[in-house]
Amino acid sequence: MKLITTTDELAAFCKPLADTEFVAVDTEFMRERTYWPKLCLAQVAGPDDAAAIDTLAEGIDLAPLDELMLNPKVLKVFHAARQDLEIFYLRLQKVPGPLFDTQVAAMVCGHGEAASYESLATRLAKAKIDKSSRFTDWSRRPLSERQITYALSDVTHLRVVYEKLKKQLDKTGRFSWIAEEMAVLNDPATYRADPEQAWRRLKPRGASPRVMAILKEVAAWRERTAQRIDIPRQRLLRDEQLLEISAHAPKSIEELAATRGLGRGFAEGWQGRELMEAIERARALPESELPVRDRAPEQIRAPGAIVDLLRTLLRLKAEQAGVAGRLVASADELDRLAAGKRDIAALKGWRQDVFGGDAVDLIEGRLALALAGDQPKLIRLPSES
Repeated sequence: MKLITTTDELAAFCKPLADTEFVAVDTEFMRERTYWPKLCLAQVAGPDDAAAIDTLAEGIDLAPLDELMLNPKVLKVFHAARQDLEIFYLRLQKVPGPLFDTQVAAMVCGHGEAASYESLATRLAKAKIDKSSRFTDWSRRPLSERQITYALSDVTHLRVVYEKLKKQLDKTGRFSWIAEEMAVLNDPATYRADPEQAWRRLKPRGASPRVMAILKEVAAWRERTAQRIDIPRQRLLRDEQLLEISAHAPKSIEELAATRGLGRGFAEGWQGRELMEAIERARALPESELPVRDRAPEQIRAPGAIVDLLRTLLRLKAEQAGVAGRLVASADELDRLAAGKRDIAALKGWRQDVFGGDAVDLIEGRLALALAGDQPKLIRLPSES
């Protein structure tokens, strides 16, 4: 068990890792009471060594860790990497790279739709992980021996999981499949919270352009304010309160205070004043600058029988290929296929080879599904001359 609490220890630990092929990485963080995730512990394992880094230790400088995360020669291995990468992106304003996500790799290698780290550690590393420390308060000090042991297990077994998955990918030649799936994780936009776009996630029904303008302003105010004072956005103002304020567009502090659950103290304080200023900005916008409602999603009329056949085909082909069906085609893509649409990812690249080509043949009558006992099988139909 190794816990690093000083800059010198961290530098000594990270220096040899700069020459390794890969490091396994995980983090423990808190964000229940903050807007921004608070990094409490970082775990790193190279091929031969592992350590938990106390990021809250007094006087510690995390520069050696940051340098390792940005080293382009060292592969960074995560499991379900998005939240961990968000923490490093916010620190560095860059996405660590190159990256390997074992959850994505596990789907490509046929280990299920969204394999958990525990299941992969059990199956591939023959390890049993004690999860009793998973939801402890990682910001409290001192950390217990059980906490540190648990935290290190999240990277020591990850090394083995990575090596086993890498062998499977080498054998099947599917590394390119992972590269395609990693595009979102490598995109800095994945980790940016744009206050000006915050209103879109609320999806107001039947709102007029003016109401949408007010919603846009007050949602942006909430996002910027929550970021500035570092509290969860819902603790500052709940979604339903934003929608109510936008719909009623209060013209005074008294009207604002009437919002359900808001209270006079909030309305009469600095928050209420800034919120009223946001409402007034939206009210003053000329008609030409009001938000335009997003186009309604295209109505897909997919014959149910064809969709059912495509689902069966997808399950069969995914099982044959040893890949998670969800990674090959989504339910929406099956609907679009059944409705005659062809502008979908399932008809491109490796997905076309695994499923898309046969899916089109099935729809267009060149392929049939039959039962062999209780299992479906494919029958190629003779072409019409």
